[in-house]
Amino acid sequence: MLERTSTTERYARSIIAAVVAVAALVLAANAGPARALEQGPDRQADQVRHVEHVQRS
Repeated sequence: MLERTSTTERYARSIIAAVVAVAALVLAANAGPARALEQGPDRQADQVRHVEHVQRS
């Protein structure tokens, strides 16, 4: 039969779970997309040509 866990052990587990959950939320909030570099029209045109070339291949 299962033995009953102590109150202290239950509180410790819940505090650890809460800390892990908060850490996961903080990491997820900071893991946004990287900032794009400023690109001029020349760079954008190069990218379009590259994509068109890849699609034709």
